[in-house]
Amino acid sequence: MYKVVSSSPTFGMYSKLPVNYLENEQCTVSILDKDTANNEERLALALKEADALVVGVEKISKKVIDAAENLKVIAKHGAGVDNIDLQAAKERNISVAFAPGANKHAVAELAFGLLLSLAREIPLTNRKVINGEWPRVVGSELYGKTLGVVGTGRIGKEVIKRASGFNMDILAFDVYQDQKLLESGVIYETMDVILEKSDFITIHTDLNEQSKNLFSHEAFKKMKKNAYIVNTARGGIIDEMALYDALISGEISGAALDVFENEPTGNSPLISLPNFIATPHMAGYTADALEEVGMITARNIVNVLKGEKAEFELV
Repeated sequence: MYKVVSSSPTFGMYSKLPVNYLENEQCTVSILDKDTANNEERLALALKEADALVVGVEKISKKVIDAAENLKVIAKHGAGVDNIDLQAAKERNISVAFAPGANKHAVAELAFGLLLSLAREIPLTNRKVINGEWPRVVGSELYGKTLGVVGTGRIGKEVIKRASGFNMDILAFDVYQDQKLLESGVIYETMDVILEKSDFITIHTDLNEQSKNLFSHEAFKKMKKNAYIVNTARGGIIDEMALYDALISGEISGAALDVFENEPTGNSPLISLPNFIATPHMAGYTADALEEVGMITARNIVNVLKGEKAEFELV
């Protein structure tokens, strides 16, 4: 029997199919509690005999990896792997697998929901009506506007598909330009052009050295005063204090974040602003997406344990 340990609390929570699949493949599955998953010492101890680790957003450090003497595969229960020490895994010949695109529809739909919520001030007016007010709210339309898409991977492409239904002009930024998107009328531009011309901006890129604080004080100064920005990718891509300053000074009209540099957001001053929307890192969390990402994660593990390559493997 193989021992599979999950530090991701949602693995197997909303669909038992991934856990059942692993158990049918001669694996035992244990889900760690939150206190253990987020404590380096406890996590290292819990993984001492593990053959496989399922990880969510918890930090998997070199210390944790080195303590897991039998570990053969780290399987991200999602796509982003910036919380895993990839070099440490490589040094131990531990496979690092992930599940790209499994939640692409879920994330794209939330991103578009936030765009609409900002444009029509839906959360703010809902609160006003609940409080007995009946305000006359003049919002903005998405139809025919310019959407800047930062990152045109699987999720960015899905957002672009949805934007076509609103007849939006698409400006895109990515290190790698997609030929099919170019043929469909998407225009790749520099970040400066994206900032200066977009009415709405949505972020779908990884967090790395290049994207860290990509949206800074200088970036917000280049944006239109009536522009809106949405981030459902990774916290840290937007400098949150710079965003706060931009919102209170009127440099931009509104923002919505599903991801923050520190989560939960707790005392973030952004929360108090009427032109700001916060959601709790929920973009990828639909029943459909969780079942799909869980099954990809489970198959990745079984493949590696059988001596094969994972469906999606980084290391």
